[in-house]
Amino acid sequence: MLLALAAMFFVACGPTSALRTLGASRITPYERYAQSLRDAGIDQTGMGREWLAASDSALRTPLAATLPSREVGWYTRGEARAVAYQLTIRGGQRLRATLRGDGQHARYFLDLFEQSDDTTLTFLHRVSADSLAGPDSAAAVVGLVFEASRDQRVLIRFQPELLRGGRYELTLQAEPTLAFPVSGRGNAAIQSFYGAERDGGQRDHHGIDIFAPRGTPVLAATDGVVRSTSPNARGGNVVWLSDSRREQTLYYAHLDTQFVQGGQQVRTGDTIGLVGNTGNARTTPPHLHFGIYVSGRGPVDPLLHVRLVTITMPELRADTGALGRAARTRSAAVTLRAAPNVRGDSIRRLAGETPLRIMGASAGWFRVQLADGTAGYVTTGSVRVTPEPVAVGRSLSGEMAPER
Repeated sequence: MLLALAAMFFVACGPTSALRTLGASRITPYERYAQSLRDAGIDQTGMGREWLAASDSALRTPLAATLPSREVGWYTRGEARAVAYQLTIRGGQRLRATLRGDGQHARYFLDLFEQSDDTTLTFLHRVSADSLAGPDSAAAVVGLVFEASRDQRVLIRFQPELLRGGRYELTLQAEPTLAFPVSGRGNAAIQSFYGAERDGGQRDHHGIDIFAPRGTPVLAATDGVVRSTSPNARGGNVVWLSDSRREQTLYYAHLDTQFVQGGQQVRTGDTIGLVGNTGNARTTPPHLHFGIYVSGRGPVDPLLHVRLVTITMPELRADTGALGRAARTRSAAVTLRAAPNVRGDSIRRLAGETPLRIMGASAGWFRVQLADGTAGYVTTGSVRVTPEPVAVGRSLSGEMAPER
């Protein structure tokens, strides 16, 4: 059986898997691997069934993550497990997920799902990544990128192939989908925002104003084609830049000078004009009015599309040497939370001396697993590592998996 399972490390074939019912629109690396298990009859073994069931189970019982996030985790070859993290991506932001494993030529599957807004627990598959699909598969690094056109609740699921054990580090970061449109400027230069009243409340501001000295270069925030540079009374010298990949148009107004013309293709960072105060901005300091118009939706708030993310990655203070170790809660009652922070939802209260296993480390928290399979986060100071083996981590077949 072990030889048959080991052979699966390098098998990839077959069309579909159970996750197709969750809305995947194409064959993913995970699905190809899962089908290879079925083709070889591994799904009829206890470990094969658990590996396949763990994928769906992780989506239905996700942990919570906030951005940016960094977690170092542990998994064992003797157990078939998956872990999922739920988070919200703001419209206009890009999620960048990177997973680094410690095993060369190990196969890791990273998948992103959009969760439905109702209570049906249905998921739409969006992005996949496979550590053996890149040019340097020996590096055991896998990453994916997802852009949100609106606020979206998503789940990131990580699962290693069968009969693998080791550690991994997963980082989740948010960044704007567009480049900042004024050269040398940053968030502080944005001083007028979307929705502000204009003309005594007769209209709303459909953009943001980025202030800079006259003549400061105005940049293409993405690759695109210039739709028009025809001036108008309100915007003065303007540039309309079509972003066909995102089905939206970027609007630059009050330019002192335009450097492009209709039909011209530009690349991100190209200078398309200079900051000015033409149009109805003649009485204001020079600035760029920047707007976004989405096909079928009209104007949207462009702030998160360009605002630079300045939040730094939390420092990892937990002892990663405790990963995979058996532990117990200390004498005082401990709160098991869904996220590694004090604002995370409470899953349950744990009595003193509750046995558990340490599965991950994030900031000053441990991700732990209880004997009944429940996972969550506890503060590092609320548990103690124990030298004796403790039976924790009930398998999906109902048998207790002892500490190794």
